[in-house]
This record gives sequence, C-alpha cells and structure tokens, in this order.
Amino acid sequence: MRMDKEKRRLWIGRAAAIAAALLLWHLAARAVGQRLLLVSPVDVAVRLGQLVFEKGFMASVLFSLSRIAAGFFLGLSAGILLAGLSAFFRGAELFLWPYLTAVKSVPVASFIIICLIWLDASSLSVFISFLMVFPVVYFNVLQGMKSTEKEMLQAAGLFRMPWRKRLFYLYLPQVEPFLLSACSTALGVAWKAGIAAEVIGIPDGSIGERLYEAKIYLNTPELLAWTVVIVILSVLFEKLFMGIMRAGFRLLKRR
Repeated sequence: MRMDKEKRRLWIGRAAAIAAALLLWHLAARAVGQRLLLVSPVDVAVRLGQLVFEKGFMASVLFSLSRIAAGFFLGLSAGILLAGLSAFFRGAELFLWPYLTAVKSVPVASFIIICLIWLDASSLSVFISFLMVFPVVYFNVLQGMKSTEKEMLQAAGLFRMPWRKRLFYLYLPQVEPFLLSACSTALGVAWKAGIAAEVIGIPDGSIGERLYEAKIYLNTPELLAWTVVIVILSVLFEKLFMGIMRAGFRLLKRR
C-alpha cells in the first residue's frame, strides 16, 4: 500500500512537472511573439494531429524505427559478446581498447560524415546507432563481470561448477544492474545519433528527411511536431525494451 502511494505521488509529481514545462513553453512563445522562432505547444499539438493522418507518416516512422532498433540490437549483441570475451581474455581487452577509445572520443558528426563516403544513406543510421551503443554496453558489461567476487569464482573452479551454472548464479546477478543501466543510456544515445545521421544523410522516407525539409522551409510547427514524435518513439521503445529485459532477468533467476 505504501509503495502504491509513493508511485502515485511520483506520477502526480511528473504530471505536474510536465504541465509546468508546457505552461513555461507557452508563455515563452507568447513573449517571443514570432511563430518562426518559437510556436506554442498548442500549435505543435495541432500540427502533430495533422501529421498522424498524412500519407507517408507511418512509413517514415517505421523506416527510422526499424533502422535505429537494428543498430541498437547489433550494438547490444556485440557489446555483450565482446565484453564476455574481454573478461576472460586480457589480450582481447587490450586489442579492443584503442578502437573503443576512438569511438568514445570522436564526435558523432565526424563519424556520420566519414561513413557517408562508405555507406548508402539508407543504412547510415543503422551503423551510427550501432557505433554509439556498442562501447556503452561493452564497458558496462565488462565492469559488471569484473566485479564478480574472486572468492566465489575460485570456489566454483574448486568444485568444478559447470559454466552454465557459473553464468546464471555468479555472473548474471553481477552484470544485471550494469546491463540495465547500459541499455537505458544506450537507447537514448541510439535515437539521438540515428536521427542525427538521417538529418545529415537525408535518406528518402526517413524522419530525418522530414526534419530537414521542415528546417529548409522554416516550418517550425512541423519541426517541433516531428521532434515530439521522436521523443514519444524513444520513450515507448525504452519502456517496452526495459520491461522485457527486467522480465527476462526475473525468469532466469527462477531457473
């Protein structure tokens, strides 16, 4: 009961914060008085309602969603596999270190421009999302595996515990919070980097193309409406994926 009250208070607090932000946005738009510079949330909501029913809206959403999701899952898979390899083989960690350091240090825009030389614009967001997600997952999972108690691992080796039991009973409990944190961060990074790649590469039928067109024609309501679409997609994708991840860990613990 107490937990329900706390959750209710949290949701009420968040709703109040959103309402305050929208009110501040509306007052700022009224103060500026120039629709070209800033429009009110009401204008954005109206344009968003029109966009949903326009031809090509769902095609653009699915285009960007499928590619950013593909890049995220590729980065997640590669990060987990190579982190596991690096945890067991010091040489693998040393070999990967310069590449991962470069990926972390080089600006996203530089990667996008360089990759435009090598890749087709339609697949650019997949690669860029992958590139941004991979190091986040890799370093978090590697840190989680390294935090496993040495005494427990030594005892498992002494009693010749099978590797599957080591994975489920020793490594997974340690890795779980690190992986969940990595996924939460990586999902936001994937959407930001993926959409940025589309805005620069301008693949046909993407959300990035629609954002670029809105900017070219100085259509501020449409620009902000598509931004709201991106935020909604990012939040829904994160909630769905994180819910599945947590449910998966609960099932593994029951085995």
